Amino acid sequence: MVNGIIGRKVGMTQIFEDSGEAVPVTVIEAGPCPIVQLKTQEKDGYQAVQLGFGEQKESRINKPRRGHLAKAGVDSTFVLREFRVQSLEDISIGNVVDASVFSEGELVDVTGTSKGRGFSGVVRRWNFAGGRKSHGGEQDLRRPGSIGASATPSRVFKGKRMAGRHGAKRHTVQNLSVIQADPERNLLVVKGAVPGPPNGLLLIQKAAKAPKS
Repeated sequence: MVNGIIGRKVGMTQIFEDSGEAVPVTVIEAGPCPIVQLKTQEKDGYQAVQLGFGEQKESRINKPRRGHLAKAGVDSTFVLREFRVQSLEDISIGNVVDASVFSEGELVDVTGTSKGRGFSGVVRRWNFAGGRKSHGGEQDLRRPGSIGASATPSRVFKGKRMAGRHGAKRHTVQNLSVIQADPERNLLVVKGAVPGPPNGLLLIQKAAKAPKS
């Protein structure tokens, strides 16, 4: 059984429980994802299924991928991703995976690329407090301050929090609860926030680790 699906972040909203409490949720366009290829232990050294998602103009698909998709009877896909599986029984090329693989109340892990914020200073990137705001400190408001010792060890330690590229990294949020799965409209509603901007690509899988009680 395939335990994951490719999706796209639609956006965030809120729903109200019977008690009147507002719950923040993320709406995800999940699938449909055709199975394009099967990876076997004998041939590839591991078991996995390759899923496709989205549509792409034929003029933007190169010949190697076009032939790869033709073997599976798929016209076009925007992206291809693999999901490990324990068994390949009852799984065949050409089958379509949709939001029905998840059920209400199930826990999922969502992987995406966080929003890119470009080159940022330490106040924005690491939440530094900055320098003093009076008595001649106007030049130090958003500066990092001292970054290391003097003669010993005469260097800056690796991992020092400094200004640099902010965001645009792969992140996984674990154990999000599925509020609603709607395979007819290819929608998945999960509790809480997921990485990335609207329309960002997401990988949704069944939770790998149970939350600590």
